[in-house]
Amino acid sequence: MSEQRQSKIEDIYIESHEWHVNTGDETIHAKRIAGRFRSFRWYASALWILYFAMPYVRWDGQQAILFDIPHRQFHLFAITIWPQDLWMLSLVLILLAITLFAVTAIAGRVWCGYFCFQTVWTDWFTWLEDKIEGNPIQRRKLDAAPWSTRKIRLKSLKHILWMLIALLTGLSFAAYFTDAYDLWYRYLSLDAPLVAWVVLGSLFTVTYIFAGFMREQVCFWLCPYARIQSVMIDKDTELPTYDVERGEPRGKLHNKNNEKRGDCIDCHLCVGVCPTGVDIRTGMQEGCITCGMCIDACDSMMEKVGRPGGLIRYASRKEMDGEMLPALFKRPRVVIYSLILALAIGGIVYGLTHIPPVELSVVHERQPLFIQMSNGDIKNKYTIKAINKTANDLHMRLSIVGAENVRIVGEEAQDINFQAGTLIPFHVFLVAKRDALKQERTPLTFILESLNGAKIKLEYESVFMGPVGK
Repeated sequence: MSEQRQSKIEDIYIESHEWHVNTGDETIHAKRIAGRFRSFRWYASALWILYFAMPYVRWDGQQAILFDIPHRQFHLFAITIWPQDLWMLSLVLILLAITLFAVTAIAGRVWCGYFCFQTVWTDWFTWLEDKIEGNPIQRRKLDAAPWSTRKIRLKSLKHILWMLIALLTGLSFAAYFTDAYDLWYRYLSLDAPLVAWVVLGSLFTVTYIFAGFMREQVCFWLCPYARIQSVMIDKDTELPTYDVERGEPRGKLHNKNNEKRGDCIDCHLCVGVCPTGVDIRTGMQEGCITCGMCIDACDSMMEKVGRPGGLIRYASRKEMDGEMLPALFKRPRVVIYSLILALAIGGIVYGLTHIPPVELSVVHERQPLFIQMSNGDIKNKYTIKAINKTANDLHMRLSIVGAENVRIVGEEAQDINFQAGTLIPFHVFLVAKRDALKQERTPLTFILESLNGAKIKLEYESVFMGPVGK
């Protein structure tokens, strides 16, 4: 890197003491400007429409996505996940976390800038604010103006729409935990349970306050991801970056005497469009959510003054220093993240495709391990728990193999009816002649087979306990 460029960078970073972080004493009114990154944000935020729509999608006569906590079931279209399958939840959390880390290592806080619910809801709220109260200058004038009929009308309309979005947000969240259509009826008839009102009230309050009033303050002071971003990025991470060498020294466009002036005309439009009020020209800051609004603003201004775009662009520190950016497969951090992602995805796919329709567990009675009956036979007691995860009742037969001299007591214990979606615990007794036992622990296998419907066969290994010898 040249000494001239190094000097320019040092001059820029000396200005870091002038970084201004809004601590809530002022409202940031960001200017909305068209551009490719603004379009990307609209496309990304449109995905959240699914959040509002999915509770009303039906699948096989029931809600497609339903967290049925009372019955301890999670319905995901044709898949039903039980508590016994929640090991996959750990893989899902790992998948989400590592995806976040990997994307951050490659392109910075893309989640914060495009997909985060706080960012998206705030963007919706400020869009309504812009449509109702006008552009940033008009909004500041309205805030400073004395209360009048017009101000009350505009403010009331804005807050009513904000509250409607917050209300729909809370109701949609609650609808994932019970039947959505029934929930609407119970809310409208004021017959909803207390927990439903608490969920609705909590989500309504948080959404209304966070997106309407706190806005970027949530990113600054409440979001832990903003605090740890510095350890996720490196010199290879591509971030919205101001080209110091090209832009400095700054100068107004009409100043014709300064022949050494850089391309930056110091219009402050990049600051005016930033939703967190960051001046990207003073370097990467905690408030930057890498949304790219400053890039759209700068490119539009460069086009107006007849200069090439890219004064602010996505670039890594290596690129800005004139170094070659390595390929993704040559970056150790990205490779490690990718391997973990592949393992997590593989585990989730395996789990979803191999969830057994019936879960079987067998527990041998420990006190006592066996009972010697009056006729000399040895009896063992087992507690069997079977979960019918299917939507149909099952008629199944229980048998044992591997121990020829051991049998199940009573024919009624061999045929069992399992109701759909229920956990059925029952006890089974096995007996054997004492003379037939050759060892203290006789291995055997319980087999549970379906007699109707789809072919289901489950095996569970256990032992038969008894005394040794005659």
